[in-house]
Amino acid sequence: MKALVVRLDSFGDVLLAGPAVRAVAAHASHVTMLCGPRGEPAARLLPGVDDVIVWEAPWEGFDPPAVPEADVDGLVGRLRQAAFDTALVLTSFHQSPLPTTLLLRLAGVGRIGADSVDHPGRLLDVRHRRLPGRHEAEAALDTAAAMGFPLRPGDDGRLRVVPPPDTVALTGDGPYVVVHPGASAPARAWSPGRCAEAVALLTDAGHRVVVTGGPGELDLTRRVSGDTGVDLGGRTDPRTLAGVLRMADAVVCGNTGPAHLAAAVGTPVVSLFAPVVPAERWAPYGVPCVLLGDQRAPCADSRARHCPVPGHPCLEEVTAEDVVSAVQKLIKERMTEESP
Repeated sequence: MKALVVRLDSFGDVLLAGPAVRAVAAHASHVTMLCGPRGEPAARLLPGVDDVIVWEAPWEGFDPPAVPEADVDGLVGRLRQAAFDTALVLTSFHQSPLPTTLLLRLAGVGRIGADSVDHPGRLLDVRHRRLPGRHEAEAALDTAAAMGFPLRPGDDGRLRVVPPPDTVALTGDGPYVVVHPGASAPARAWSPGRCAEAVALLTDAGHRVVVTGGPGELDLTRRVSGDTGVDLGGRTDPRTLAGVLRMADAVVCGNTGPAHLAAAVGTPVVSLFAPVVPAERWAPYGVPCVLLGDQRAPCADSRARHCPVPGHPCLEEVTAEDVVSAVQKLIKERMTEESP
């Protein structure tokens, strides 16, 4: 059976689809993932994915293409040629799967399932309804199970990626804490000043600190690293970043892709979580986590990209001392679990 799994949005969203992808792979001979360009690097890290099709949908992302630019006919033709037997369409709680399922119907996909609050007409063979309060990773697994794709026995359903490389040449020898100051949406980011304070205070507390960021965040990581942090800004691709996060004692970051990548390699997370989306659905999944940030702030559930409240109080009221205490709590718990 040739199966298609669809997740068209961001890097972290695709990582959260990983357990559902493994569930499909347990029952299919070949699994292709259809994702957007921002999710492609994550899709290539997921166990169970045999092939990746990249397509930028006109209804996804912060700056989607116009419909003519999206080449819908080209996608439909490519999917028809691949002759998929079944497709699982995964979306977040606020997204509709129906535009995607229409294209899959036009491509002749045999059996299609998704989580949909909207009446699907003839577009879905399996219409799942998510349970209230389910984490996004769990909701995706529930939809896969409704399609007849339960996890393989012994699979714990946590996030996973393919084994990352050794990154000691980047990080240096010895234990360290990662601080990742960036986020895809400004409303989800702790301020650079606060991040720099946390790096300095973590260093004063005896921790070696590694600061990570993408190629467009070099000024940010340089500022946050200061004179004490190891600045890896622009020096990691997603696979090497997984290696850096895997060996960290803890990761400090906002609600952004690296938080889910840290969870996928089993590293505890101090989550600076702005409540613009609900933590019960988007917090780091399956690993020890300390959630910082006022979850009842006025911006809660607004899905705002830019904080609508002057001063960004939901995160700016979190102090560097709060972060150091959370890091030390996670490290202590980990040492207790690992001790004989």
